[in-house]
Amino acid sequence: MAKTADILENFGQRVRSLRTAKGLSQEDFAHECQLDRTYMGGIERGERNVALRNIERIANALGISIAELMKGL
Repeated sequence: MAKTADILENFGQRVRSLRTAKGLSQEDFAHECQLDRTYMGGIERGERNVALRNIERIANALGISIAELMKGL
């Protein structure tokens, strides 16, 4: 059976992809989300199990719904 990527890694890759598509640095994006830059880095590396409130902040900063943020995970 092939190993699938972890949900945290998938989420982090999705956030990074959407952030870079908007042309935002990690630091600027973290500021938009009202989150610490190092915490955002941990999210993007799949090291953090993100709280629902922070998922909402990330989606809002990207200008998309939570459902859209989670699409394909």
